[in-house]
Order: sequence, then structure tokens, then C-alpha cells
Amino acid sequence: MADVSDPKIQEAYEDVRNDKTDTNWLLLDYETERSDKLVVTQTGNGGLAELAEIVQESRASFIYTRISYANDKESQRQKFVVIKWIGTTCKIMRKAKVSVHAADVKTVLRAYSIEADASKKEDLNEDPIILRLRKAGGASYDGV
Repeated sequence: MADVSDPKIQEAYEDVRNDKTDTNWLLLDYETERSDKLVVTQTGNGGLAELAEIVQESRASFIYTRISYANDKESQRQKFVVIKWIGTTCKIMRKAKVSVHAADVKTVLRAYSIEADASKKEDLNEDPIILRLRKAGGASYDGV
């Protein structure tokens, strides 16, 4: 079981969900290499491009992000995504625990449209995620 009891996780989650703030992502990392306790490492407002510069190849992390996109000039959408980050050089035991810990994380980061997995910085490109959000939302005006 992952320890997601740190109140700062809930605070960061609410900040990302709040339309009145610029914060559009949070990053959860394990407190120490051997710990199963997750803590907020960072929050930001630069979207997935900013996150791609921050995540580490040797870590497993959880990302919660707000993504804004428009289907047409009249509709701006805000959707939330949970991303499991498992860097390419992450230790095998940590990789094994992430899938189990994801269920605990989603009890705190509970409102989201889709889940995604990422292991390379290129996986944090917004375009494929927006495509998945459009498909999940049922309002795709691009014929996809």
C-alpha cells in the first residue's frame, strides 16, 4: 500500500482543480528510495512541457494535470489526467510497486478523464493525450 496521507497532496490536488489558479499539474514522488510514502515534489503551471523537463529517468512518479484544449472556437475544455511515470532507469522493485500503488493514489487524485503511462519524456507530449481526451469525451470534431 502506498501512503498518500500527506495533507499537502490534497492541497495540491485542489489547487490543480481550481479554475482560479494557474497551477495545472502536480508531481508526486516517493519520499525516499525505499519508502512507499508519496509526497508532493513540485507543482507548476507550464503544462506537460514543463513536467517533461522535471521528471527523472531513475524515478517512478505520479502526475496529475489539467489540460485545456478547444474543439472549436466556441468551446474551451478543461480535463484532468493521471499519469504514471516510470523512468527508463527506474529500479525493478519500484516499477513493480507502481501498479499496485496507483489504486491508492487514485483515491486522492480521484477526478480525472483518462489515465496514461509514460516512461520517456516524449510520452509527455500533449497532442496524443488531447486526442485520447477527445475520444473519451465523445466530442471530436476532427473525425477521429
